[in-house]
Amino acid sequence: MAELSRRRMLISGGALGAFGALGMASPAEASPWTWSPEGSVGGTGAGADPRWVWDEEADPLVASLIQRGAVPEVNRLLWDWNRNDQPLPEGLPADLRDFMERARQLPSWADHGKLATAAEFNKARGLYLNLLNGVGGGMLSTAIPKEARAVYYSKGGADMEDRVAKTSILGFAVGSLNAYRPGGSCVVESVKTRLVHAAVRHLLQQSPHWTGDIPISQEDMLVTWHTLPTFAMRRMRDWKVPITAAESEAYLHVWQVTAHLLGIRDEYIPATWAAAEAQSDQVLPRNSGPTPEGVALTDILLDQLAEQTSPASVSRPLCNALARYLVGDQVADWDGIEREPVWDPLIRAAWPRLVRFREGLVPLPLVPEVAWVIDEAARRYIMFFLTKGAETKIEIPTTNRPGA
Repeated sequence: MAELSRRRMLISGGALGAFGALGMASPAEASPWTWSPEGSVGGTGAGADPRWVWDEEADPLVASLIQRGAVPEVNRLLWDWNRNDQPLPEGLPADLRDFMERARQLPSWADHGKLATAAEFNKARGLYLNLLNGVGGGMLSTAIPKEARAVYYSKGGADMEDRVAKTSILGFAVGSLNAYRPGGSCVVESVKTRLVHAAVRHLLQQSPHWTGDIPISQEDMLVTWHTLPTFAMRRMRDWKVPITAAESEAYLHVWQVTAHLLGIRDEYIPATWAAAEAQSDQVLPRNSGPTPEGVALTDILLDQLAEQTSPASVSRPLCNALARYLVGDQVADWDGIEREPVWDPLIRAAWPRLVRFREGLVPLPLVPEVAWVIDEAARRYIMFFLTKGAETKIEIPTTNRPGA
């Protein structure tokens, strides 16, 4: 693993020695699935363990596309499919077109009023959400063994700037002001991501580096989902960010709709924050732990973050401290994030004060709009940095990481 320096290998080895029982064994086998589908948006379901459920519609379809050699042309045709209201391009294989027409439909329970409220919520809370979903979610994901290994050995693991850019496309689409409106792109990016997941499931099983279950099960997707909205809401509550009941419900709703479009079954999508937290508390601990791949990816991600923010003179030690503050000591140790004796206590002391200061300004006229402009500028800068200014789209892979 060329990316791991000797120092990083030592950090990784220490983490694996301390937490190996959780990370390297199969933690998911330690506890049964007990979460009830009565707590889901569907309200009912078979209650099947999501560890053994994948995507019965997308998986055979995409495997067939790969075997038929159709993916390069499909990617070419889908390159300019960008808006929710765009018709699918002509020339797609009939079986793919039929699937995508079904997959792009919002669920019957989607509430456009809540989606609009969620968009307004993002105006004033974009700073927190981008930080928590980007840095926080990224650090959590590298401490999930199956996810870290799936990312590392799939095609995207060979070019993490491109991989992060493509992941950010979906994340920014969810947080945009017109996410599910006709001119938005959340439907498009969710359906494309669903196809990518199906391709990775098919391809990774052919890699000699992949052992164990088929990747990206329904539980794996739920685990990732909880590293985003559930984690973000919990941390904003910890920071005492004032959030109304309507805003809280709306923020959950935009992620519920996104989960549905990504192919997560309605019987697994939590209906309330209480249900989400109960599910998170069951699936995250049994799927978390350290891996060498996770440490390697963390190192790359934090180097990218430090480089992105270098115009503001933000160094890697500060990025280490920020990441540790967001996800806590256990996850940071699993990820091999070094402790920073100067920056760690400073971040812990300063961030709550910054939140209080910022929240004192939010009710003032135009502040949400100004905050959104700043956050949007930051998003655009991050995407430009990651892509080196080149146009980047979510595409279906046809290979694993070179050499994997």
